[in-house]
Amino acid sequence: MSDFMDKAKDVAGQHDKQVDKGLDKAGDMADQRTGGKYDEQTDKGVDKAQQRTGQGDTDR
Repeated sequence: MSDFMDKAKDVAGQHDKQVDKGLDKAGDMADQRTGGKYDEQTDKGVDKAQQRTGQGDTDR
């Protein structure tokens, strides 16, 4: 399992823009499904995930 996680981190680091876009889309979908009830928490989660998967350094 460790090898898989290492490879996943490498791929995420190499494709930061795509990963960040995917996380943004996932956050938007979560907001839609909850009617925006947890918008603030979702945004915080997306930001944290983007930081962990490639430093969250791309523009949205």
